[in-house]
Amino acid sequence: MSLRNLRLASLACLLGLIALCLATELWLAPVRPGGSWLVLKVLPLLAALRGFLYARRYTYQWMSLLIWFYFTAGVLRAWGDKGLAAWLGGSESLLALLLFALCCAFAYYSAPSRQA
Repeated sequence: MSLRNLRLASLACLLGLIALCLATELWLAPVRPGGSWLVLKVLPLLAALRGFLYARRYTYQWMSLLIWFYFTAGVLRAWGDKGLAAWLGGSESLLALLLFALCCAFAYYSAPSRQA
């Protein structure tokens, strides 16, 4: 897989995770009816968006560490909730795992020592 494909796949995964978190916390299965403050968990993802658009290796590196919070939040929702909220939590966990793998691959293959 080329760097361009890794970058596009990770960007698509990041945008999907942003959309999923927003939809889950505002409309589909909020913790409280009418929405909750948990929607603010999207802010770090939005902060990473610029770095993903410009293929900044450092952004991919710190996102590979931050993404575990989203994985954990998804696992907790999948394990503790029922119905749609559980499915959405499982989807969040899967997207987080995929984004982790893509971030690690991009950071590895974009290293200056790998460019030769």
